[in-house]
Amino acid sequence: MSLTFHWFLPTNGDSRHVVGGGHGTPATASGRDRPPTVAYLSQIARAAEDLGFVGALTPTGAWCEDAWLTTAMVSQHTERLKFLVAFRPGFVSPTLAAQMASTFQRQTGGRLLLNVVTGGESHEQRAYGDFLDKDARYRRTGEFLEIVRGLWEGKAVDLDGDHLRVEDARLARVPEPVPEVYFGGSSPVAGEVAARFVDVYLTWGEPPAQVAAKIAWIRGLAAEQGRTLRFGIRLHVITRDTSEQAWAEAGRLLDGFDPETVRSVQSGLARSESEGQQRMLALHGGRRDALEIHPNLWAGIGLVRGGAGTALVGSHDEVAERIREYAALGIEEFVLSGYPHLEEAYWFGEGVLPRLAAQGVWRHPAGTGEVPSAQVPFAS
Repeated sequence: MSLTFHWFLPTNGDSRHVVGGGHGTPATASGRDRPPTVAYLSQIARAAEDLGFVGALTPTGAWCEDAWLTTAMVSQHTERLKFLVAFRPGFVSPTLAAQMASTFQRQTGGRLLLNVVTGGESHEQRAYGDFLDKDARYRRTGEFLEIVRGLWEGKAVDLDGDHLRVEDARLARVPEPVPEVYFGGSSPVAGEVAARFVDVYLTWGEPPAQVAAKIAWIRGLAAEQGRTLRFGIRLHVITRDTSEQAWAEAGRLLDGFDPETVRSVQSGLARSESEGQQRMLALHGGRRDALEIHPNLWAGIGLVRGGAGTALVGSHDEVAERIREYAALGIEEFVLSGYPHLEEAYWFGEGVLPRLAAQGVWRHPAGTGEVPSAQVPFAS
């Protein structure tokens, strides 16, 4: 077994404080501390590449920069790192999306991964001209992926669906390799789409028992389709040489949460139609106490940020142990982030990855089992 780790490109801005936003809420003011310039994002991407992360996730929505354009530019400053581009099927033609993916693969040497985000907030979708309800959006996602996968196989595609219609759609050049499709969703219709079309099912960082139940659910649906999927998890990380140092950093971040910002963000997220977002909110209930919801799993990030709201917090050994706990459930890929993203990439890459390598559960994608040494005083 060799686990796969991805990092995150903060195209909504970065900071030594948590940058809130997502799921219909705007990025918080801290996002202006380090603007998401190509230069800064490329610095993070190069660090992630050197440390042994396979890819980097970019978010999608009105709160951040466009993922396609940003990653296309950052890719020119990296050599191996893949880009897990989040995009919403309702905003672009499936034939055009298939063509864009094919072009991206050729221009980057096959470094595209696709994170399909159906969109859980109707008010945000309507701002983009999309007026379907949530279940209809998921049905459209299924039609979208049916078209795109057919095109990537070199087929001429005709589909007259409930939401999408194409006639004699085809690509002049298919992508090589075909991008893997990542996808998450907690509703019944989301499970149906995942079982039929995706390669990797992603869950946000819930406690292990909840993650195990979700894996069993999706695995069963996929088996009914004669398919097997891989599973990944989206988490933040705060890892330090000692547990005390890590929790002190979590406390510092928590102290920086303005009460009015927390109130405003929680009010906005409470209106979310996303079942996954509601599950995230239930982990902390808007309270600042009792945020450690499982050993080393902290729900504090979700007080000011939509989407992924939990972090692994602890010593490098403790965080490695929690990763192995999730891996034992069937999680093979970890999509991680931390504030600020440049420094936290080094804390994790130089603190946790060598321990996982020594335990035989991770190898550097460049072909070695060791993390390259880096002269950075904050990660010594």
